[in-house]
Amino acid sequence: MTASISAIEELRLELPGLDWITDEGRVTRLSQDFSWFSPVLNRQLKDKRADVAVRPRTEDEIRAVVGACARRGVPITLRGSGTGNYGQTTPLAGGVVLDMTGYNAFLWMQPGVARAQAGIRLGELEKQTKPSGQEMRSMPSTYRSATLGGLFGGGFGGVGSINYGPLGAPGNVLGIRAMTIEPEPQVIELRGAEAMRMHHLWGTNGLVLELEIALAPAHPWLETLVTFGNFSDALHFADKLANAPGIVKREIAFFAAPISDHLAQLAAHLPKGCHTVLSLVAESCEPAMLQLAEAHGGTVSYRRTAAEVQKSNRTLMEFTWNHTTLHALKVDPTLTYLQSGFVPGRHVEQIIEMEQLLGGEVMMHTEFIRNVAGLMTCSGLQLVRFSTEERLAEIIGIHRARGVHINNPHVNIVEDGKAGGPLPPEVIEMKKRFDPMGLLNPGKLRDWPVKAVPAEV
Repeated sequence: MTASISAIEELRLELPGLDWITDEGRVTRLSQDFSWFSPVLNRQLKDKRADVAVRPRTEDEIRAVVGACARRGVPITLRGSGTGNYGQTTPLAGGVVLDMTGYNAFLWMQPGVARAQAGIRLGELEKQTKPSGQEMRSMPSTYRSATLGGLFGGGFGGVGSINYGPLGAPGNVLGIRAMTIEPEPQVIELRGAEAMRMHHLWGTNGLVLELEIALAPAHPWLETLVTFGNFSDALHFADKLANAPGIVKREIAFFAAPISDHLAQLAAHLPKGCHTVLSLVAESCEPAMLQLAEAHGGTVSYRRTAAEVQKSNRTLMEFTWNHTTLHALKVDPTLTYLQSGFVPGRHVEQIIEMEQLLGGEVMMHTEFIRNVAGLMTCSGLQLVRFSTEERLAEIIGIHRARGVHINNPHVNIVEDGKAGGPLPPEVIEMKKRFDPMGLLNPGKLRDWPVKAVPAEV
């Protein structure tokens, strides 16, 4: 425990009506996310924890906690459900974990747009929008538990990004309501590009209270697995399907062998050693999709209509994006993963090249996505047979040397995860504006050092 007892006790004495969490086991759990996907981060972060956690339910309660922490110099680490993978919600300086899951109201909806509090779970948000024929533009595979604020603070893309790009693409997030971290907190509405200066910064430069997001038209989605005996056939089918303008789709994922062998819950539908393309296409587009599959030598091994998916409450969405990694780790806990971006127009060529260079050690899993310019490409979430940290660094270097972008998921500094690039000046200014005392998630930005709670208050 790094914070002085007096500082934490004073917080609780000042605000006795709040839902304080002091049990060591619960505080430890609330101080962690899925950073154990990385053996590097697991080693670095496994002993880090907050001194206390609190779960506010109203804006007034949030304001009270923030003001009390700011007056005492107590660090604050924000979290939703903790479904991130980089130790985003792990405090490096103790202090308070601010659990936002109790602040979870759905506020309103209009054609093409909805607004909700940051702690709402994404599955619940979409339950509210579906009756109007609308759904989220980008849905992570962890949608049942992930929160809207967590998606904004630490997420990238997801199911639907094949149409609308990553969450950070212009037009996907329309506005946010955020609170400053100071003795007398202010609440400020940010719109458009200004709001995005808090996106994917792990809650280091502002406390987001509400988000206004764009919605997409909902379709009855047909869920399929198409299997192949040949890597190239499977990849080219996935690419043709992704680029077919007349086929309405929500998700296309490519799993090279032997990834399918690690998806135990789907084993009955995946012949051993097969290459697999997972897709969600509009039911009306099934004939066109099947024609493409047949042309590339694919076999449909799994098919569920939207009604069947709803009835079973089991969806292939939960085998995509980083859920694929989770399923694989359950079978082989020695695996880890990478996060990569391929060059639009060269993505197929680059995927084949990396398979030839590293196949067997690095197992290719790609998600088809439009980039911020609207061009079709792939985000990779490759599985890696981990041996040493030095070899992992070599593998990352091999990708980068061949033009494959790597967002390193084995580091705990925001800038390092973005290939070592400095933060834009406007993001730095946002940090100064909303967190002038440097209390938000200290240690996660390179230029803001870790600050522990003062020994005496």
